[in-house]
Amino acid sequence: MYLILNRLWKLRLGKSRRSTLPLLLSNGFSSSLTKRQTPPCLIFARPCEPYEAFLGKLVRCNVNDRTITDLEKKVRAELVYNDLFGTVVTIGAANGWVATLNGRDGVLRLQDDLNPYASYTDPIRIPLPPLVTLPRCQTQIVTNVSMSSSSPDDDEDCVVAVKFLGPQLSFCRPAHSRNEWVNIRIDNPCFFSSRVVFSKKEGVFRILGAGGHLMGSWDLQNHKHKIQRLRFKNIPELTKPTNELMDSCCTYEHLVESVTTGETFIVKQYKKTSEIDKGIAKMKTENLMVFKLDGEGHAVHTRDIGGLVIFLSMSEHFCVPASSFPDLFPNSVQSLDSCENAFVDLADYYFVGANSQNAAPYFIPPQNID
Repeated sequence: MYLILNRLWKLRLGKSRRSTLPLLLSNGFSSSLTKRQTPPCLIFARPCEPYEAFLGKLVRCNVNDRTITDLEKKVRAELVYNDLFGTVVTIGAANGWVATLNGRDGVLRLQDDLNPYASYTDPIRIPLPPLVTLPRCQTQIVTNVSMSSSSPDDDEDCVVAVKFLGPQLSFCRPAHSRNEWVNIRIDNPCFFSSRVVFSKKEGVFRILGAGGHLMGSWDLQNHKHKIQRLRFKNIPELTKPTNELMDSCCTYEHLVESVTTGETFIVKQYKKTSEIDKGIAKMKTENLMVFKLDGEGHAVHTRDIGGLVIFLSMSEHFCVPASSFPDLFPNSVQSLDSCENAFVDLADYYFVGANSQNAAPYFIPPQNID
């Protein structure tokens, strides 16, 4: 893992000469600027010394300056090396929490075990209500998990959304006195494999349909939902070889919101199988496009997102201003999944990618330090 981060950092450093841009401020973010924040990071685990069965010690890797820190925090190996014993499966992450599904009792839990800034000795584990499966739906395969705040343990208004593969979308409030699931069936199949995200700006949960031409929004506070048609603008003309390459790729659409600027972006990521290892296809990013979404449903292609950095992973996606953390590269996208770590400079589409085995492919967003 360290060698991969080191290689990416050196290649980026040799390519990007732009100075860090001024910090972007918004009314919704200025109050949090008085708090210190940790840099974005990723995590993995090393075996405990002396050896302790089924336990590992958490390792934090800061994305900006490549700092690798071995922590004293112990975690169960099954949380990092997913489904190691065929019991607990880590199904997603959001706001520094991981969601797990126990194969024995079918209980969905939120846990802060993999958050390097959470308690080392008293981890929080929140069991959610028993899942309710709607007719002609399933609740065993989860697409992702999203949260409206980072405090599901004590914020009664915090809503957890779980998107299952297929039609079902479920919500609950873990800290509320009436903690029960609100289940919604989405009939349009373009949403069946999509991820759910929370918009802090609008206060709604959103799902981007396959292809990116439809977006669904659910406002639980006012009991409203809507489906919006999106129109892509300013699409760049591509060469014939590039078109042919992209036609051969799988396309993944990501919805990302910047808390600092209030902007919403659609990232289209084009991946192709690079190799097949032990029957598992390893995907490589071949191209990537960013579109800025406005309130009227116009998604305008852009190669300039200002001083922002977009982070894509199996966790909930997020943006940060590069100027908030030394050595981050503005106007870029960083992507992490189970078999690839990639960096894209949007100004000239300079791409750096490395094949890697990432047992816990989650970017941990900045955490406030009291």
